[in-house]
Amino acid sequence: MITESSDGASPHERPGTLPRVLAMARVIGAAAALFSLIGCSPDDDSASHGQAASVRNVTLTSAQSQHVRLYTLTLSKFHKTVETAGVVDFDNDHSTSVLAPFSGPVSRLLVSPGDKVKKGTPLAIIDSADFAAAVGAYRKALAVAEASRKLADMDKDLAAHNGISQREANQAASDATSAESDREAALQGLVSLGVDPHTIEDIRRGRQTSRIEAVIRSPIPGTLVEKLVTPGQLLQAGVTPCFTVADLSRVWVMAQIFDSDLSLVGVGDRAEIVAAAAPNGFSGSVTNIAAVVNPDTRSVQARVEVRNPGDMLKKQMYVRVRIDSRQESTGLLVPVSAILRDDDNLPFVYVVQRDGSFARQHVTLGYRTGEKNEVIAGLRAGDRIVIDGAIFIQFMQAQ
Repeated sequence: MITESSDGASPHERPGTLPRVLAMARVIGAAAALFSLIGCSPDDDSASHGQAASVRNVTLTSAQSQHVRLYTLTLSKFHKTVETAGVVDFDNDHSTSVLAPFSGPVSRLLVSPGDKVKKGTPLAIIDSADFAAAVGAYRKALAVAEASRKLADMDKDLAAHNGISQREANQAASDATSAESDREAALQGLVSLGVDPHTIEDIRRGRQTSRIEAVIRSPIPGTLVEKLVTPGQLLQAGVTPCFTVADLSRVWVMAQIFDSDLSLVGVGDRAEIVAAAAPNGFSGSVTNIAAVVNPDTRSVQARVEVRNPGDMLKKQMYVRVRIDSRQESTGLLVPVSAILRDDDNLPFVYVVQRDGSFARQHVTLGYRTGEKNEVIAGLRAGDRIVIDGAIFIQFMQAQ
């Protein structure tokens, strides 16, 4: 049947029409054939994908099984280790900031940062009117106390011989006691200012002394770690910090403990400190756990006390801290060699089935201790897993 076109002419009556119709028919036929070969519905595609995603169990021959080692899971007891960062600080129980005990300008500095000092070592010389006034007050108090005591002894003797009334003798004794109290107060003032004990003894005995200089002395033995004043600087008594002295043989490391690890850390736990300057590490122990959370880091500070041979650990140095928890944990520990990863990087192990085949079982990993990994989910006690030869089984499964 010849179909007429819109202008009333048949295909045969127009040149070039028939070849175009035949070509179009061949294209449509080829497309239909291709669709019949590769085309499929969405349901068919899902089913095919599901079959590809399923993984069959692996069964080995007796000879192949000789190269596979199994491990039966049991509940194990172990101690977890918390690894975190920390910052070195001075042992505040053996370090101090030296404040100016008197006012006046700095005349001379006698030490430099890094110097070892003993208790009482002179650190700086100060031109201080307060110091001179304290020395004068002590000399005056000595003289008044001595005179008052002599007068009290004389009045006591006179009262015994009815030379004066007992009331007058009692008043003299009271004045002598008051003067002696003033003398002791003046003496304590000199001691608090750091006056040398030999100089105090010379003043007490009335010996001639040279010009007494105001000296700032170290209150503790240790290392001068900070010098905060310069010559000529005016100091204010009890306010101006001058030096920092610290015993560096022992330092504190302030470790940051986050919520997930807080229950594992306790006072007395052993700790290892590793710094870039000391790769061999230092041993210490947790001596305090803060009662508040640091608002900046949202962590709790655990204080680790560490011996510091060679003064290698410096204040504000960043270090790695590993705390061995004394709290005992229980769980399933799987050798690391048993754990493989699938195409999605999810961990799995091979578990022996009742029929002797090996099935892939995905697991959830937890804490790692040494060459074993805790499994939180996916396995249970009594399961037998492959710990040697798992890669061979994975290869067989992929065939």
